[in-house]
Amino acid sequence: MSLDVGLFSVLEKSLSLEKSELEAAQHFLEEAAKVDLFGLLRQLSDVLVNVECSPPVRMQAGIQLKNALYSKDPALKTLYQQRWLQAPVESREYIKKNCLAALGTETTTHSSAAQCVAYIACAEIPALQWPDLMERLVENVITPNKSEACKRSTLEGIGYICQDIDPCILASQSNAILTAIVCGMKKEEPSDSVRLAATNALLNSLEFTKHNFDVDNERNYIMQVVCESTQSPNPQIRVAALQCLVKIMSLYYSYMEPYMKQALFAITLGAMKDSVPEVALQGIEFWSTVCDEEIDLAIDVAECFEKGQPPAVSSMFYAKGALQFIVPILMEILAQQDESMDDDEWNPSKASGVCLMLLAQCCEDPIVNLVIPFVKENIKKPDWRYRDAAVMSFGSILEGPDPAALKPLVESAMPVIIELLRDESPAVRDTVAWTIGRVCETLPEVALHEAYLVPLLTGLVEGLSTEPRVAANICWAFSSLAESAYDAASENSGHNGEPRTYILSQYFNVITERLLATSSRPDGGQHNLRNAAYSALMALMRSAAQDCYCEVQRVTLIVLERLESIIGLEHQIVSHQDRAQFNDLQSLLCGTLQSVLRKISKEDAPVISDKVMLALMSMFRTTTTPVTEGSGDQSVINGETDKTKFSDGVQEDALLAVSALVEAVGESFVKYVNDFMPILVICLRNHRETQVCMNAVGLLGDMCRVLNKNLLPHCDGLITILMEILQDINAHKSLRPAILSTFGDLSLALGSEFWKYLPIVLETLSQATQAEVNLEDPDMVEYLNSLRTSCLEAYTGIIQGLKGDGPQSTAALEFVAGHVSHILSFIQHIGADSITTEDLISASCGLIG
Repeated sequence: MSLDVGLFSVLEKSLSLEKSELEAAQHFLEEAAKVDLFGLLRQLSDVLVNVECSPPVRMQAGIQLKNALYSKDPALKTLYQQRWLQAPVESREYIKKNCLAALGTETTTHSSAAQCVAYIACAEIPALQWPDLMERLVENVITPNKSEACKRSTLEGIGYICQDIDPCILASQSNAILTAIVCGMKKEEPSDSVRLAATNALLNSLEFTKHNFDVDNERNYIMQVVCESTQSPNPQIRVAALQCLVKIMSLYYSYMEPYMKQALFAITLGAMKDSVPEVALQGIEFWSTVCDEEIDLAIDVAECFEKGQPPAVSSMFYAKGALQFIVPILMEILAQQDESMDDDEWNPSKASGVCLMLLAQCCEDPIVNLVIPFVKENIKKPDWRYRDAAVMSFGSILEGPDPAALKPLVESAMPVIIELLRDESPAVRDTVAWTIGRVCETLPEVALHEAYLVPLLTGLVEGLSTEPRVAANICWAFSSLAESAYDAASENSGHNGEPRTYILSQYFNVITERLLATSSRPDGGQHNLRNAAYSALMALMRSAAQDCYCEVQRVTLIVLERLESIIGLEHQIVSHQDRAQFNDLQSLLCGTLQSVLRKISKEDAPVISDKVMLALMSMFRTTTTPVTEGSGDQSVINGETDKTKFSDGVQEDALLAVSALVEAVGESFVKYVNDFMPILVICLRNHRETQVCMNAVGLLGDMCRVLNKNLLPHCDGLITILMEILQDINAHKSLRPAILSTFGDLSLALGSEFWKYLPIVLETLSQATQAEVNLEDPDMVEYLNSLRTSCLEAYTGIIQGLKGDGPQSTAALEFVAGHVSHILSFIQHIGADSITTEDLISASCGLIG
């Protein structure tokens, strides 16, 4: 087919609402990409730069070009970038020239050319190509005679680049980038659209401007420009500038003292009172961020104190100093909510509740005296908004202050709170249910007190029949209540075993019955109610005392029956929404089944194990579905092909349910191994779904512990798969520690039969012990310690598993002896390393012992 015929018409049809025209256009683009991808991209760039083409067609050309360069999937994005870099230089230069020339020529709100420039840059800059790009973009912004559209689209492009490229790569160009951004942000800039684009670009660039913030004059100028932007008459600019302040506080807390006194305190309090909700929201977010930082700093101080080291950054206690000014504003904002507000919409009222909770955790006791008068004054007000604000304020301060100081206040409030479970306002009942859950978490002895328990349970059970938003929070309250009751009974029993009875025993059957009914409500899809009901049921099963066992048995059979029945409904699925709800329900039933299986006795487990395994196997076979990636504006130009993808969450929960069954039936699980092993292999190979693979590795470890040498016929294949995952650079690093530990489990299971795998396993462990990471990155330090712990556990399992008198054991131990010197050096290195944790020391002692 000819690439130069009909492209304009095809792009017009790609905007059509007619399905047939849209599909024909997509087919054309797909075939064109197969014939000559970069020829097509050249032509798309010709359309993008051609001002005589209609704006929608130019925009669509830009989208198609952008989609050949970028994907939200990290693996695909890397693939597209590599494909671009391997393209002929002449084609790349031609496309880049057109994209740059298109900047400022579009009339659409957002620039497609800016996106194309940015995503080409994201491929080329890390590869040390296109070195003059930033210079050219800066020139577009600072040159006086450049058009407003050119400045705006250029700043958009800079923003996209800053958002997507690793900050370390751009650090060397931060001066040039900031020159353009600050030029566009200045109050002297006459165009609001330019100022807004510049402010958004600054927001995306803050992570790699550390050395600019390290210099007083540069930092002062940046802060001056940002603070001036918060006073713009344009609310969009004010919002973007405040977002910059929020991020600056998070990244550069240690530099903020002079600005807090001179400007930030007044600016953010003014923003909180702003009539524009989006502005008020950012003012609140600023103080939530202050709290987050100061909570983390308090943790750092405690850790440094234990180590006898000074903290790197000291808290300035901004939140505590501003507390008396912030709290009244937040409580008034809580009372400004509207019943018609979308429950999923993030608004100032919800943000105020979160900010109050963070202030309570950060400032602790001083917040109580600021909140309680508001609660007492408003909890019985005729206006439901003030009743709701009072209850929300009360619930928000239950974590942080001294529980001993809170307890009498909560005790005196409980009768009123329980009464409000029947309030005429659904919003109030919703908040009350949430607050009761908080009481159960933070002061469980109050909720479980005999003076309140019966009326509390009565109100909660009745509430399960009310609006989904209220019932969902009541389910969460039941979860907290059940766990607290179980913990209290365990402490009182004086031993670590399951308590014989507990305070909820006489109400247990009624609660489970109502939760089962709630989980089947027709409106269970609203406000996450079905998930909440099953989660509460799981919590109740986990926390059941011995005298609730009959009800646990009954719930087990009901859950199993539901699981069997839903599998039969697979053929009725007709839409993506149906599939999502179907998968969600399967996951919930698997989770509940896991909870009850861990409670079922060793005597009863074999009675139901066949039915459980049959249901789970059926579900495993039906939860792989072919899907095609590439929808919406992601055209088939990307060349995606159909592939099998696991239904989200279902496989994860099903594997955990199988683990629970393995634990329940022990060695008897051997009768299922041959049928189940192909499914386990599929799950292990599915390491793109990290949690599926992780759960499969965990299940393999569980099977090792009960099946022992019954696993031997399958071990060649299993070891091969585990090694493939370890060697795959696309597999998530969190899988490696889990797999290394599993080698120890396999050795313990197979005994001397493990000797044949020793060479490759010990070599793999040797390589893992030599891993190095960036010690400045806390996440990587945690990963390294996890990797080292797993190596130690694997060595321990191997040595213990190979003990024996047979010739294979002797030969295997002699082979291991050749690695003892390396193992001892590894332990010495751990002992001398400053990042070593107690878990590592314990694992080292376990290996030596």
